[in-house]
Amino acid sequence: MFTGIVEETGKVLAFEPKAEAWSLTVSARTALADLTLGDSIAINGCCLTAAASDANSIRFDVLEETRRLTNFSALRPGAKVNLERSLRFGGKVGGHFVTGHIDTLGAIEVFEARGKDHYLRIGVGRERMRLVVSKGSIAIEGISLTVAEVMEAAFAVWIIPHTLAVTNLGEKRRGDPVNLEFDLLGKHVEKLLAARTT
Repeated sequence: MFTGIVEETGKVLAFEPKAEAWSLTVSARTALADLTLGDSIAINGCCLTAAASDANSIRFDVLEETRRLTNFSALRPGAKVNLERSLRFGGKVGGHFVTGHIDTLGAIEVFEARGKDHYLRIGVGRERMRLVVSKGSIAIEGISLTVAEVMEAAFAVWIIPHTLAVTNLGEKRRGDPVNLEFDLLGKHVEKLLAARTT
């Protein structure tokens, strides 16, 4: 479980197929503090298990399904990734509850400065928009954000300068895929309501 508050950005050092899984190695500083092998770390919002580490990096095994269902297939050495350690009891919950299980990919339609802030519109397709609520929470690339606008097949959020500075959003461009996790509460409510109508 995570909160969607990115602790740092790391850089992809290697991402390559191995005999049993894809191997992803990223540079890290904060995420290495008190790290134990087997700990969960969110990479661009996707929960992965630390398989190995050294003084400057963490290595993860990535399933082919994870690579297929996330934007990991676009990762190249040097790419910035958002890192967040899992929530600990007694820790702050500054964002919202994020599981680290990516629901779908979205595509950036508009990303532009508007005054001092940045406007980001993500296309997701009509069938997914039932899970997006105005003023509700959504995790984009593992970042807890508030939905500002809801459209037929897209939604928009506003990005403050701090978020732009401490995450990988500054490298994103129109057309780029982004990992999305819809609000956990909304998904549960939808399932409960669907069960009542059948």
